[in-house]
Amino acid sequence: QVQLVESGGDLVQAGGSLRLSCAASGRTFSNYVAAWFRQAPGKEREFVAAISWNGRNLHYADSVKGRFTISRDNAKNTMYLQMNSLKPEDTAVYYCAASRRSTVVSASSNYNYWGQGTQVTVSA
Repeated sequence: QVQLVESGGDLVQAGGSLRLSCAASGRTFSNYVAAWFRQAPGKEREFVAAISWNGRNLHYADSVKGRFTISRDNAKNTMYLQMNSLKPEDTAVYYCAASRRSTVVSASSNYNYWGQGTQVTVSA
């Protein structure tokens, strides 16, 4: 198993940028598909982006495509989410997650390990 801790959430104005990090303490992070999800107050958790173990297969939600970039550095046991052109609608708690599946998936039920989340607030 793997332990995940998110960081980098902050209050930012619309149009600004943030870089979220997800640090994994497990020794086998490179074997996992990893993803970012987010949850706004009163809403269900939704998929944001996912990345394969080798970083070559990327998938984004339509709402963030072209603005967010997911990446990972397996040598550092860290995954990142670069968030540009932020909108108030991006306000949510952002969670990183990991799955032992061999292919990128968007359903949260496929992810076995979760971090505690980091708050991102985008003001108008």
